[in-house]
Amino acid sequence: MSEPTACAAARCRPSPSYCDSCDLLVGLECLHVTSVEQDDAGLVVMVESAPAPMGCPGCGVVAYAHGRVTVELVDLPCFERPVRLRWVKRRWSCAEPVCATGTFVEQDETVARPRGLLTVRACWWAIEQIRREHASVAGVARQLACSWKTVWRSIRPLLEALDADPARFDGVATLGVDEHVWHHVSPLKRGPKELTGMVDLTRHPDPKDPDKLIVRARLLDLIPGRSGTVYRNWLIERGDAFRAGVQVATLDPFHGYKNAIDDQLDEVASVLDAFHVVKLGGQALHEISRRVQQAIHGHRGRKGDPLCGIPQHPAPIGARIPTEPYVITAWRKRHPIQEIPDGHVFTQPWPAGPTDRRKDHTFDHQYKHDRARRTLKGIDEQVTKAERAVAGTTPVKRNRFVQLTGGSKSVNRALEAKARSLAGLKGYAEVAVMPTGGPSSALSLLRAVPLLGLSA
Repeated sequence: MSEPTACAAARCRPSPSYCDSCDLLVGLECLHVTSVEQDDAGLVVMVESAPAPMGCPGCGVVAYAHGRVTVELVDLPCFERPVRLRWVKRRWSCAEPVCATGTFVEQDETVARPRGLLTVRACWWAIEQIRREHASVAGVARQLACSWKTVWRSIRPLLEALDADPARFDGVATLGVDEHVWHHVSPLKRGPKELTGMVDLTRHPDPKDPDKLIVRARLLDLIPGRSGTVYRNWLIERGDAFRAGVQVATLDPFHGYKNAIDDQLDEVASVLDAFHVVKLGGQALHEISRRVQQAIHGHRGRKGDPLCGIPQHPAPIGARIPTEPYVITAWRKRHPIQEIPDGHVFTQPWPAGPTDRRKDHTFDHQYKHDRARRTLKGIDEQVTKAERAVAGTTPVKRNRFVQLTGGSKSVNRALEAKARSLAGLKGYAEVAVMPTGGPSSALSLLRAVPLLGLSA
């Protein structure tokens, strides 16, 4: 008679039996859960394969059982606890006397590679944490309760296979390039310092709105060196098919990259990235203001000079929002149950008073669903850590939601509510700085600064 405390699946099956609910929770189709234990390191899940005939991998003759061997693997975390998978493998012996195989142990590469330390799904989970969630290898190792070397040695073959796959260069229509400083110590100790990075900036349909095109930047390659020759050689290695598919090439204002594009991608449109457009435009206006200051006053700008009160922003500059703007508060009062549409822009004027030494400002606040999702996820994580710190289960670290009043600790719910109300919003301050003559005159001023190397 079955034990009355056994699960429903075990009570209705003959021995040996497996629990379908346990198997469903673990999620390994070819293995069955036999027991679950907990120790100081986390959860320990015992699994085994169902009894079945096994053929010898060398000669194909049906083998006979030759004992068991237990292999321990690091698996995905479960319920915020590290998990170790103890796989009780079946050992087999070939019945053919002349077969060179002798004995062998069952293997399943969908679960783990031979002699692997992590399960296959744990390896891909670690890679996704590093790629999508910006986690470090050390951080992943802490979640899996193993060492840094264990994680890196397990995921390195998969990363090398992805790097060797030429399919990752398919479908690139917009190609970006920029330099990257890898470290700030001697190259003799840590290898090359400056790298050139290539990024896929091709627009793809939004899964939520197929009529909308979005950019999901994807790193294609990082190669040592920062020169036009390095970029040119990389383009040559990609082949004619890759270069023929590129329609737009973005770059920073570096003539080496521009020469490589002109040499290998002569029919594509070269575009300067938005960051450097704003930066170079600001430098141009600053240089013009400095020259005008010297011509009028004969000295550098001082506090009382009119030109020193003019902002130097040629384009919108992203800014943090300290409090919820009144235009957003008014919109939410008019639409109490409606969510702010994705991409909606709130415009709030800020005119200059009679005594203000500034121009009229206009603040634009843009709302993005994806930005709100990421921000709210971070707020949830920080609030959870703050609650644990207040409860005394974890030490108090730098957390803006932990409020210290004397010797007492509490969660700052007012700050949490404010942060949630501002999730998804980003402010842009627009300042009208236009010389007499309109846009054409402004363009002529930009052309008048030869040291920046700008061209219209």
